[in-house]
Amino acid sequence: MDVKYAFLKGGLEEEVYIEQPKGFILGNNEKLVCKLKKALYGVKQAPQAWYYHLDKYLQQQGFTKESANNNLYTKIKGDKLLIIVVYVHDVILGRNGEYMSENFSSVMQ
Repeated sequence: MDVKYAFLKGGLEEEVYIEQPKGFILGNNEKLVCKLKKALYGVKQAPQAWYYHLDKYLQQQGFTKESANNNLYTKIKGDKLLIIVVYVHDVILGRNGEYMSENFSSVMQ
């Protein structure tokens, strides 16, 4: 599952400032900077912000983060197992039952 736009519009946990984009001068002062309200693709904090929110969401949904690999999550429900591996903005699913993975896929869309 490729999570499109994963890094766009994600919340930031810290203050991030960028230079004004070329060709855009606010108030005739090219030395002003812009404070980001949301993450932008290419900003080094964007992957961290997205992963933080995804990690929080997965744990709220009953997934367990594996200690051997911080990008590996598991969820066991009865005899059903759903394994999720997060790699940058890709989510890889492994399962032994269709219901849990279909439900997860629809929620992520």
